[in-house]
Amino acid sequence: MNLTREDLIMSDATMNQIRNMVYHLERFMKINGVSETRENLRRMGRNIARSYIKYWKPIENVNKSNLHDVITTIYKKILNSSVSVEVDEINKIITVKDNDCSLCKYNFNDIDVAGCEIIAAMISEIIYCINKEKSSLILEPLDILESRTFGYKSCIHSFKYKEGGV
Repeated sequence: MNLTREDLIMSDATMNQIRNMVYHLERFMKINGVSETRENLRRMGRNIARSYIKYWKPIENVNKSNLHDVITTIYKKILNSSVSVEVDEINKIITVKDNDCSLCKYNFNDIDVAGCEIIAAMISEIIYCINKEKSSLILEPLDILESRTFGYKSCIHSFKYKEGGV
């Protein structure tokens, strides 16, 4: 059976194998002295986004007025996750709370970087790819404030947004 990337995107594959792989990879990098784990996971997320956007795009343009809905839609479609999104317009910070993060189901004592770094980078890169030619809004991942990987009840991803050009 030969599957294309588009076939995979349209499938209802579970995240179990991906979740397990992320933490095995992180342990492998740690054992082998690979530094910058966070940046490596974020690079994975950006690469996933650049592939995914070729087959599915939730909207033609992302701006401040639809940002909340676009983020919610991306989490739901790609990760099958219902999230709450808070927008701090004064500090231009987006906070996303995910009670069922696809990559952070279990608490690991030997893990230093949450797997959902991949998700945060993927979300911001999808928005970048949508707006690439318009430069109306960009989103950059700031931090994983909480993660189920570290024993919290949910994962909380924070982003900084910039409007009107890069």
